[in-house]
Amino acid sequence: MTQNSNLFISIGKQIKDEYGRTIGKATSFAVNPNGRINSIYIEQGNGKIVKCPAENLKVEDSEIILLSRVKMEATTLSDQIPLIWRKDQALNELLEKKKISPEVHEDLHKSFEGVLNQLKSEAKTLMENVDKETARCTKEIKELNYALVNLEIEHEIGEIDEQSYQTSFATIQECIKKTNTEKSELEAMKSKLSNILLGETPPLIEQETREEPTEESKAQEQAQTDALTSSTPSSNLPEPPVVVYVKEVGESSA
Repeated sequence: MTQNSNLFISIGKQIKDEYGRTIGKATSFAVNPNGRINSIYIEQGNGKIVKCPAENLKVEDSEIILLSRVKMEATTLSDQIPLIWRKDQALNELLEKKKISPEVHEDLHKSFEGVLNQLKSEAKTLMENVDKETARCTKEIKELNYALVNLEIEHEIGEIDEQSYQTSFATIQECIKKTNTEKSELEAMKSKLSNILLGETPPLIEQETREEPTEESKAQEQAQTDALTSSTPSSNLPEPPVVVYVKEVGESSA
């Protein structure tokens, strides 16, 4: 993240994750001699103090947000892999246009290929971590649903008063919502990385995006066909109406 002097006045303030869950409070920083913050020390709810990279922090209004390292790495890889691919493709085009020599092409191609393989290896490892995080979310959601059911049971038999029930119910529901959001984002992240590793590079993805409205185009074509055929009573047109309609037009113009 971009260094922000607001971090220095965040001591003692609560730090939350991207989903609004409290991580702990800022207690200290690790600072370079030139004044650049490297890390932040966060006191968690259990009293333990953990050290997190400053690059994972974002200052938003008066809040300090700790960004997910998995998401940050996924974003970086999702940008870098297609970029190297495009550079390698551009290199091939330069060779075809005879703007560079085969020797230069070979050297640079090997360089790009090496970097690309390294990034893909990192992406595969990251996807395994994403799977673990997704499994964690699934487990948490299951446990929270059990907590909700048990809360309902105890409230039903009169062991929990209405006010306590309403407060706890809202808390659990909000937690389930946030965890579901996190899980969905993790799944989308893995899907994007998987598509990139399968070779769906930006040019292909853009092409797919352009072709996406295929069904819509078909619907429009069908609507146009219906509009054309609606002027002639359907009882006079044998199946299929479109074919017969075209034949009739041909005959009338002959």
